Amino acid sequence: MGMSASLDAMWEMPAEKRIFGAVLLFSWTVYLWETFLAQRQRRIYKTTTRVPPELGQIMDAETFEKSRLYQLDKSTFSFWSGLYSEVEGTLILLFGGIPYLWRLSGRFCGYAGFGPEYEITQSLVFLLLATLFSALTGLPWSLYNTFVIEEKHGFNHQTLEFFMKDAIKKFIVTQCILLPVSSLLLYIIKIGGDYFFIYAWLFTLVVSLVLVTIYADYIAPLFDKFTPLPEGKLKQEIEVMAKNIDFPLTKVYVVEGSKRSSHSNAYFYGFFKNKRIVLFDTLLEEYSVLNKDIQEESGMEPRNDGEGDSEEMKAKVKNKKQGCKNEEVLAVLGHELGHWKLGHTVKNIIISQTTHPERHCDATAVHFVLIPVYCIIICTVGSSFFLPSKLNDIRELISKDWLRNVKVMNSFLCFFLFAVLIGRKELFAAFGFYDCQPTLIGLLIIFQFIFSPYNEVLSFCLTVLSRRFEFQADAFAKKLGKAKDLYSALIKLNKDNLGFPVSDWLFSMWHYSHPPLLERLQALRSTKQD
Repeated sequence: MGMSASLDAMWEMPAEKRIFGAVLLFSWTVYLWETFLAQRQRRIYKTTTRVPPELGQIMDAETFEKSRLYQLDKSTFSFWSGLYSEVEGTLILLFGGIPYLWRLSGRFCGYAGFGPEYEITQSLVFLLLATLFSALTGLPWSLYNTFVIEEKHGFNHQTLEFFMKDAIKKFIVTQCILLPVSSLLLYIIKIGGDYFFIYAWLFTLVVSLVLVTIYADYIAPLFDKFTPLPEGKLKQEIEVMAKNIDFPLTKVYVVEGSKRSSHSNAYFYGFFKNKRIVLFDTLLEEYSVLNKDIQEESGMEPRNDGEGDSEEMKAKVKNKKQGCKNEEVLAVLGHELGHWKLGHTVKNIIISQTTHPERHCDATAVHFVLIPVYCIIICTVGSSFFLPSKLNDIRELISKDWLRNVKVMNSFLCFFLFAVLIGRKELFAAFGFYDCQPTLIGLLIIFQFIFSPYNEVLSFCLTVLSRRFEFQADAFAKKLGKAKDLYSALIKLNKDNLGFPVSDWLFSMWHYSHPPLLERLQALRSTKQD
């Protein structure tokens, strides 16, 4: 009886209060669910202190312990940063942070002689203030993650001066992309009439394709050094493999990722007949800047056994030398090119054109944006204003070409639903906007809050699809005769990045876009033995 009365009382509340309460309830429900999963995985880190028998020939006890401690530290950091993020977001909503920032933006515009009729100008000031707030509140978390956790476990190679210059540069580039593109989007929505959602969708589609196209050639070089892969056996074998599968390769680059971190990566990009491959120097044992620096510091020619080196230099070699052999690099690229050959890119473009796959952005500072415009608003105003972020998101978005398209392409369906909901005054009233209905705020409310249940479910479905595609890409590499080399490369990359090979089944099912290491190795082992 009491429960029924409570439900009746809730439904008698004004619509805006029900909406606001539902948003907060769902946000905390997701947070508690994520925390529950994280604690299950943390229990695995704490209790699995010995190498399981099935991993005996894959990982030695020392590396296993290092990866366990690394993941424990990351888990602790994730818990506290996630708690801070959720509390911060809740307080912002409860105390009217969004309408306050909007009024503050209007005040600044007034000082410059722009009245309330200049909504787009006020929106741009709002974006600037929101991203500045996010950058400042996220900075301590990013600093701790980089200079405490990553430094402790040997991954960080940045100095504080480099880090701060990089953060400032990213903030500036963010504004250079975000502000003009957002202003055009808002203008299109304003003048587009009844079918504005079609024009806005097409505009953001074009912008996202342009950004993806120019990113590696014009944006990424502002932050990292790209050099053509030197002529030699590796480049020749990459070109032969690309030709054999009809991949239209035009250039192969090596990016100097080692100046930031010893984590490794590889990706390809480009459209139509203009594909490029980018390899991180930390992935290449033969070309790694880290390994070359060690040789230069020693003043000696490279040695296979380290004889004649000082104990200090031996330690450096042991700690820094990493990467894959040429055959293993080719196997990794065989997997990546498998995504292209199997049509995963096209499939996910189609999916993303009818959906909006966006789960919480996980980051601690605002960075320059390589995502479609409405996701720019979500991830810079929404997710980074209300959620933590991390500086490497841009590399993660681009590291998988097919997955990048899923995350960056605009959604026709969501723009259509936005057009349906934008006129509902109770949505704006729920977040403190009683006298005005700014378009930018409508984008934030609808995409960030109203769509959040849909986004969570869809993100999980895409995670499942991603794992399926990963197995298919592994199988493609097998058909190229790379099973043995991919097997060893996966083990080596897991060791280099201190990945923990044991996971809770529920945690991995919800979070892992890639299958667990043991599952991938088992799938490769069957073919390798054959």
